[in-house]
Amino acid sequence: MPHADTAGVEATPRTRLRWWTELPLILLVYACYSAGRLLARGDVSTAVDHGLAILDIEKALHLNAESPLNRLFTREPWLGVPADFWYASLHYLITPALLVWIFRSRTVRYRAARTWLMTSTFIGLIGFTLLPTCPPRLLADSYGFVDTMAQYSSYGWWGGAASAPKGMGGMTNQYAAMPSLHVGWALWCGVMLWRYGGTRLTKVAAVAYPLITTIVVMGTANHYFLDAVAGAAVMGVGLLLTPYVLRTADRVRARFGTEVAPVATAAAVSGGTVAKGTRETVTVASDDASSSIVSGGCQTSAGERIPRQRESRFGSGAEPSASPQDAGDGAPAPAR
Repeated sequence: MPHADTAGVEATPRTRLRWWTELPLILLVYACYSAGRLLARGDVSTAVDHGLAILDIEKALHLNAESPLNRLFTREPWLGVPADFWYASLHYLITPALLVWIFRSRTVRYRAARTWLMTSTFIGLIGFTLLPTCPPRLLADSYGFVDTMAQYSSYGWWGGAASAPKGMGGMTNQYAAMPSLHVGWALWCGVMLWRYGGTRLTKVAAVAYPLITTIVVMGTANHYFLDAVAGAAVMGVGLLLTPYVLRTADRVRARFGTEVAPVATAAAVSGGTVAKGTRETVTVASDDASSSIVSGGCQTSAGERIPRQRESRFGSGAEPSASPQDAGDGAPAPAR
């Protein structure tokens, strides 16, 4: 598993995070993801061509593991039905559950972990838009793939249109197969469990969850093996971009903060002009009072007095007058 420290997932949040601000943000990103999948349909014939091209590359490289897995899941319901539940449900449950867990118990690491997941998701949306791909289950029957979600739909809440609920197949884009964000999100979950779980069980789950998810997406004929590879690659790119996204967000926040600060400062200065002037006057007087006393070319420190020296009780530039106590030798002595 990649070490999360390299991408800044140890970053300390500059502001305290609140669940009532995080939850709308997560929902907004998921809404953008769902809308992006729905809108980026592309041309069906182009999507089929892309799917066949991927299948040809895999056959040339002997990587077409989805064919034997799909035959196994189709033949064995005890494998196919749990795999369909896994594909249709777990990414809706485990990914948000881990986000909540990190938010509550690893708060200092949450912001970067969330940013990594969101950045990778948006990169995946770019892939759906630029490369619409027909999944194996939608290819012609001559290619030998069976849609297990449709075959076992009577066992679950999904219909024949991927993992969409029954009767809602028109609200999903079935040609958003490249990259596989099922695998990408599962990899993110695995990294979080491995890095922050702390027990042997969580480390086993960290390896098993993305591995089983990869097998499931191929066995159910929802993705090619290269779709899964692309999903992992998207997460890698998102991991590398996370520090830059965080720094950009911090600069934007700082910019808006500095635009508000001068207004508040100007108001404070305007309201405190008189007090400020008074304070400066007091400061000057204090400085004059604490300055050295100079008399007859002899300088002393503040408070120190040379014998027979006249004590100054006047400001700078004033002419003192002699008092009987401070007079010289020729002055008459005071009456007793």
